[in-house]
Amino acid sequence: MVAETPGLTHVDEAGAARMVDISGKAVSVRRAVAAGRVVTTPEVVELLRQDALPKGDALAVARLAGIMGAKRTPDLVPLCHPIAVHSVTVDLDVRESTVEITATVKTADRTGVEMEALTAVAAAGLALIDMVKAVDPAASIEGVRALRKEGGKTGEWVRPEDRP
Repeated sequence: MVAETPGLTHVDEAGAARMVDISGKAVSVRRAVAAGRVVTTPEVVELLRQDALPKGDALAVARLAGIMGAKRTPDLVPLCHPIAVHSVTVDLDVRESTVEITATVKTADRTGVEMEALTAVAAAGLALIDMVKAVDPAASIEGVRALRKEGGKTGEWVRPEDRP
């Protein structure tokens, strides 16, 4: 058996990447919340509000893409464990020139769902950009970040207010 390198749980003593063994961890309810935004134009926002984009209902597509992204995280992020995702919500708040995206993911498993929540935000943002790019090719995703996590051995973590 290869020993762990202190402080780098995803790297063995030879420096090779590996998936952490979580089989000995207790199953617990875990929840994570992540957020980000798509920055666009007030004109695109008005089209979103009117459901008048050429490709259709962009908000519905983004919401579904976020849910699917959370479920497919281990396929996209190399060292993430495939775990049971029990709940995913993707909230989209249309503002003046942005769409604020918040994803909440919940499980009862041996590891957290922070990466699933982050992936949900990124996938929702990418889908939204795909839906609006004909009208705004300069739309961008910004500020993708974890806001909080709950459960497991480390308990609750909340993003410090001084970290945007």
